[in-house]
Amino acid sequence: MRIKPFRGIRPPKALAKQVSSRPYDVLDSAEARAEAAGNPMSLYHIIKPEINFEPMADEHDPRVYEKAAEQFRLFKDKGWLVQDEQERYYVYAQTIPDGHPLAVNGKGRTQYGLVVAAWVDDYLEGRIKKHELTRRDKEDDRMRHVRVNNANIEPVFFAYPHRSDLDAIVARVTSTEPEYDFVSDHDGFRHTLWVISDPATIATITRIVGDIPAMYIADGHHRSAAAARVCQELKEERRQTAGSTPQHVICGDPATLTEERNQMPEYEFFLAVCFPDNQLYVMDYNRVVRDLNGLTPEEFLQKLEQNFLVEDKGTAIYRPEALHTFALYMAGKWYKLTAKPGTYTDDPIGVLDVTVSSNLILDQLLGIKDLRSDKRIDFVGGIRGLQALQDRVDSGEMAMALALYPVTMQQIIDIADSGNIMPPKTTWFEPKLRSGLVIHELG
Repeated sequence: MRIKPFRGIRPPKALAKQVSSRPYDVLDSAEARAEAAGNPMSLYHIIKPEINFEPMADEHDPRVYEKAAEQFRLFKDKGWLVQDEQERYYVYAQTIPDGHPLAVNGKGRTQYGLVVAAWVDDYLEGRIKKHELTRRDKEDDRMRHVRVNNANIEPVFFAYPHRSDLDAIVARVTSTEPEYDFVSDHDGFRHTLWVISDPATIATITRIVGDIPAMYIADGHHRSAAAARVCQELKEERRQTAGSTPQHVICGDPATLTEERNQMPEYEFFLAVCFPDNQLYVMDYNRVVRDLNGLTPEEFLQKLEQNFLVEDKGTAIYRPEALHTFALYMAGKWYKLTAKPGTYTDDPIGVLDVTVSSNLILDQLLGIKDLRSDKRIDFVGGIRGLQALQDRVDSGEMAMALALYPVTMQQIIDIADSGNIMPPKTTWFEPKLRSGLVIHELG
């Protein structure tokens, strides 16, 4: 893997909480407008620039992207975002405190990520591995946002096989006073950031990461794809201007910051936060369906018994406790579904509960063939809890809800290593990366 430090654009220490925000894709325009109300420093003015207009039908209107660039310039002019004078790495920690609803058995946890500039060619050549398909329209949206701002405003979330030598460096860095340290009002998570300025430490991190054979995209597939497309566009523009194909050279150890590497255009890199895989927590990603495809609840349960053991769990919320168990909520009751032997396989895709449920419930019984386009189905991240599933059924909006046991980080790695793609809406990571703590400019 090839990474480099960069001159981060970030808020002054006193403004970090006011400027930073949730990622652009976890809330809609109305929610972003409400969260940014009364706060002109909120990053939502850049990443959800439609909030600067009256509610509009087309959030992809060219004026919206132009407003993002205008706001980005304004933030820099006002001193709400300031660029570091030297290239740095950063350590970003996210903490779920004790007693938080997402704390496991009441005990909180912290995950520590390295904020780096990742090389686009590693993505194009498969060393940055993906496990999801991307949609062209979403790629186009993020690509236009990167081009108009000439920056990666928000990072991609990477995972890597944990290494004790990197853990030791991070532990040493995080034993010092942080640059930022605050608790977000929206979710109660603590966000802490340290700046790594020591040249020897920077060089060591670059060398160690250079020995890591692959990174895995945990969240941010569209941002990664958009960064690669922007890089290719800018290379072509430079080629046409110069009359030849620009060359870059990395000599010897690819992790060494040689003079040639320093001369590589900044647009050949994009913003990423890299976490060790043993610190990450993957949540469930659940389904709600509008109708039972012409079946009564009794008929639906009867058909389920062909492939599942069905247990009536009554009115109390039931959460799947193991792989190949599911929770069904319908007509005021919860049911435990246990997949029968032979309904799943041992291959990386066939073993997934999302595959079992998609094939045997959503497709076979409910006639939902395409999870990406069928309007009868919706998806609910585990952060919202199982009560949210019950509420949407009880309201009459949905006919049934299906809760899944979460995939593991190892399953994600296995699928990416095998070159396979996960079914849609399989993984939900928490905490989400806070946007606006560090921004990467393309030069």
